[in-house]
Amino acid sequence: MANRVPIEGLRDDVRVLGHVLGTVLNEQMGPDIFATVETARRLCIRLRQRYDEDDERALGEHIGALDVDSLVELTRAFTVYFHLINIAEEHHRIRVLRARETERHPAPRHESVEAAVRELKQRNVSSDEIRGFLDRLDFWPVFTAHPTEARRRTVLQHFRHIAAEVKLLSEEPDSPQTRERVADRLAEHVTVLWQTEELRMERPNPLQEVRNGLYYFAQSVYDVLPRICRDLQRGLDRYYPGVPLPARPFLRFGSWMGGDRDGNAAVTADVTEATLQLHRETILDLYIRDVAELVDTMSPSRPRVGNVVELEQSLENDATMYPDLVADARRRSPHEPYRQKLSVIHARLQATRASQVPAGEQFRYAGPEGFIEDLDALRRALLTHRGERVAGGTLQDLIWRVRAFGFHLASLDLRQESDVHEELVGELFGRIGMRHDYRALSESERVSELLQALLRPNSNALAAIAESSSAPGNTAAVFTRLPAWQRFFGGDACESYIISLTHSVSDVLEVVLLAKEAGLVRIDGDRVESDIDIVPLFESIEELDAAGRMIDEMLGIPLYRALVKARRDEQEVMLGYSDSNKDGGYLASTWSLYGAEREIPRAAARHGVAVRLFHGRGGAIGRGGGPTERAIMSQPDAARNGRLKLTEQGEVIFSRYSNPKIAHRYLEQVLYSMLRGGFGEPTEKVEARWGDLMGQLSQRALEVYRSLVFDERGLVSFFLEATPILEVARLNIGSRPSSRGAIEDIRRIRSIPWVFSWTQSRMNLPGWYGLGSALGHHIDGSDSGIADLREMYRTWPFFASTIDNAQISLVTADMRIAERYAELSGAHKGTVFERIRAEYDRTVATVLQVTSQQLLLEGSLVARLVQLRNPYVDPMHYAQISLLQRLRNGHDPDGTTRSAVLQTINGIAAGLQTTG
Repeated sequence: MANRVPIEGLRDDVRVLGHVLGTVLNEQMGPDIFATVETARRLCIRLRQRYDEDDERALGEHIGALDVDSLVELTRAFTVYFHLINIAEEHHRIRVLRARETERHPAPRHESVEAAVRELKQRNVSSDEIRGFLDRLDFWPVFTAHPTEARRRTVLQHFRHIAAEVKLLSEEPDSPQTRERVADRLAEHVTVLWQTEELRMERPNPLQEVRNGLYYFAQSVYDVLPRICRDLQRGLDRYYPGVPLPARPFLRFGSWMGGDRDGNAAVTADVTEATLQLHRETILDLYIRDVAELVDTMSPSRPRVGNVVELEQSLENDATMYPDLVADARRRSPHEPYRQKLSVIHARLQATRASQVPAGEQFRYAGPEGFIEDLDALRRALLTHRGERVAGGTLQDLIWRVRAFGFHLASLDLRQESDVHEELVGELFGRIGMRHDYRALSESERVSELLQALLRPNSNALAAIAESSSAPGNTAAVFTRLPAWQRFFGGDACESYIISLTHSVSDVLEVVLLAKEAGLVRIDGDRVESDIDIVPLFESIEELDAAGRMIDEMLGIPLYRALVKARRDEQEVMLGYSDSNKDGGYLASTWSLYGAEREIPRAAARHGVAVRLFHGRGGAIGRGGGPTERAIMSQPDAARNGRLKLTEQGEVIFSRYSNPKIAHRYLEQVLYSMLRGGFGEPTEKVEARWGDLMGQLSQRALEVYRSLVFDERGLVSFFLEATPILEVARLNIGSRPSSRGAIEDIRRIRSIPWVFSWTQSRMNLPGWYGLGSALGHHIDGSDSGIADLREMYRTWPFFASTIDNAQISLVTADMRIAERYAELSGAHKGTVFERIRAEYDRTVATVLQVTSQQLLLEGSLVARLVQLRNPYVDPMHYAQISLLQRLRNGHDPDGTTRSAVLQTINGIAAGLQTTG
């Protein structure tokens, strides 16, 4: 590496990293294995350039002749290659963003928060309209532990070290010595990465998942949040002077890690409490660090600025309550009142951090309100003596952070299945002497019994049940301990309770009753108080279609309506993208979700209630993935209300939040879309024109999808044999099981391994199956069929987004590779796979007709990157197929073959940049 290292552009970065990797592979594997890797690479490139049966046979023989250890080494080589390519692409994206920002200056960056404010000004949106929208603006990303991140945190940290070195190549273009040092360090990091076990040897426990999530808060989210606030402040100052930032935080964060017990018995009440404590310790440590830095830098003195009356009074008040603290601060900084005040704040934060119980150190902060009050006092004091720049700098950043993060960092959502609540309420009623078997009652009888129980005094039965170690006992313990958690960690720390598999109103009222028995809901005549938001989660096609009616029914119950009034007249409703897709397929799920997004806010509005829709989206198209900004703009009018909550899952968290610059870009693009969408063109007319046709397309796609997935007798065997589902289930990438029951039951398999397995085999079935038949049926059955669909694509953002997201799934699918997997299924290849391939061909053809393209995603960067990556992913597919074939034939005496398959799963996920 003594020669000049090229540093300009993505291609040069790839060349540098490729050279480093080649050197390391030769050193680590030796020339024989390296030659084996090169042979596979060249054959795969040649096959992609021009398919030839002899070349494919040669590749199969080459791979088939390798022993398991050699296949692992081959897979590791291509896996590390993709890790490096992914880092290079991330760095290039940042470089492009920087170049575009420079080109546009002084105009706002494209699709930034400031750009959105400027566009609204250009469209003559008034100051009052902006102010009203900002008052309800609420973007709430929620990090989840859904197991779609196949890489260990240790490996992710190595990626960040490598990324830092790649960044240095660009920053020191004219320093040969620096380039040589960087190249040497890159080789060092790649060597360590090569020698590091990528896969977790054991399944992580919930608290390990919590700590993994906290890594992103500390490394990225904490730094980015004030930048977003500053972006909006700058846009308002420039285009709407006099309109302030919202008084409350418009960007907050949540988490499910340590609170989501749906199907995960490992998430106990003790785990949830430990999670809340970790959240608190993490944010307080960050505050303590920031305040210590302010103590070092905030040195205005009385001789220079005079007496600052308000600040001096604040210190006198502190001296009354904490004389020793103030005396020590004055002794160390005798003429510097800002340092004195900050030293007191620092000591109080340390005492707060050390306190594990409410009756802790006497000078700890009881909550973030006191901390904010002290910081605001500092800010106001600075403004009295020409300290505006200081007040609006680092100190303001800290104030924004405290308002958003409090002492809880992220609001921890609690989640449990409705069946568990049903069982728990049944046991509760049994203990208080109910004469009937609650679980045997009809829905109307259940609602009646629950409403009556809500008006009776509390019993001690819930606390008694909480002593049990069963699932209902664990859930009971959560309810009984939640009031104490809220008192100590703060009400915002844990305020939402999500009901999985919500089927009926009784599912919601059961949780209301449990909350009442725990003291979280208090009913005294007409006076109703509540400390939690109760959130139904609609997941199946039928539930989504009925969601509006159910919300209407819920809010029509006076007692429940009073409960919502006690919670700001706001009802949160969660929509399940993944399970609805598995239930009804891509198109039916997408249309049912759209209908729910339209009908739920309409139903709530009839009762004078605002709605926050919580979107349970995953990373893959089959789990609601795709560009978030486009999804926002394609929502129905009623859903673009300035309130957005969504899950950030698995590898999506890594791709969006591991790098602060990428995190900032993602968050600003979402807020850009929310601001523009809130004042976007109404879609009611175009929806009214095309809604009936969309319903027909959805119904046709639903029938075609279910006829394969649930009615085709060979589908289960095909799925188990032609995909690595059994091996995916053994990946130690999450603490939650892969299914709610037997893995052979499609309905019980969780959506993540379902999508993950189809992705690995390159069929991508959840992201498109049924769409082609639906489109083709309309094209063939109507004289205006193709004209209708083309006009829908041009004029309806929802339909355009639906088609374009399907294109992503179609272009990353590969039927030639998929056929090799299908051959593992033996007898079912001729039935199931032929149906899949025929529908794939039909879908590609009809999508091209609708979009008037010659190729999928014609001219897009996504399509180009897939083409570039395919030859390097292919060797891992062939390795995986060979290993699966050996497993299916029983050749795995010591477990090494299965372990090798897990390595290929990890590698293919890195190459495709997606899991589930």
